[in-house]
Amino acid sequence: MAEHVPAPRFPNRLGPLVGGSQALGLACVIITGVWMGHFRGGFSWDGSLLEFNVHPLCMVLGLVFLYGDAILVFRVFRHDSKRAVKILHAVLHCTALVISIVGFVAVFHFHAKASIPDMYSLHSWCGMVTFLLYLVQWLMGLGFFLFPCIMAQMRSWYLPLHVFFGLALLAMAIASCLLGITEKLLFAIKPTYSKFAPEGILANSLGLLLVCFGVLVGYIVTQKEFKRPPNSEEEALSVHFKMLTGMEGISSP
Repeated sequence: MAEHVPAPRFPNRLGPLVGGSQALGLACVIITGVWMGHFRGGFSWDGSLLEFNVHPLCMVLGLVFLYGDAILVFRVFRHDSKRAVKILHAVLHCTALVISIVGFVAVFHFHAKASIPDMYSLHSWCGMVTFLLYLVQWLMGLGFFLFPCIMAQMRSWYLPLHVFFGLALLAMAIASCLLGITEKLLFAIKPTYSKFAPEGILANSLGLLLVCFGVLVGYIVTQKEFKRPPNSEEEALSVHFKMLTGMEGISSP
């Protein structure tokens, strides 16, 4: 009788792809820090341009890198307790939300101190819409999945929407960053931008890396082979819960 060989913890391609996504995400954060720290003078909270520099760093760290990682946790920890992974997913989203709020406060505070109008550019419109939709997505996800007993009947209906809007909002966040990068370069180095100034090359490289990060996260999440495999213990608990609540016809996400 042949011995039972346990399934590998990760599909062959998942580990390198996740590692590549983390390398890209960290590179985006580091390059943003170098851009704002080296080329734009550093960071402060005094109403000056140095306070503005907090904004791009927080948005790339929060609404791109940590948000992307929150999306990936269900693939990376695909064999771990679903409840534990949900908690990690929520914690990462909460951290991303807090960091993003700091970034928004920084730019609005800088504008107020410098008497600069708010919310007039396409970048600001896209960024604000993305942030508000992200907040709605976070609150709905918290209600539907972290507290399943409250809205168990709608979970199976909402799950595909949650996944779709999660990826759509990551794409919107990256698009907003690209608009912000272009806007900042035109404001800061317009006379030398067309001459391939080092700052412009660095910022353009950041934009390409952001796109690559988003594409790689989207690819990992949409591949069926990387989805969380069925867990017999979780399925049994789900069936037991549905029998107790009279919801046998509701499928578990």
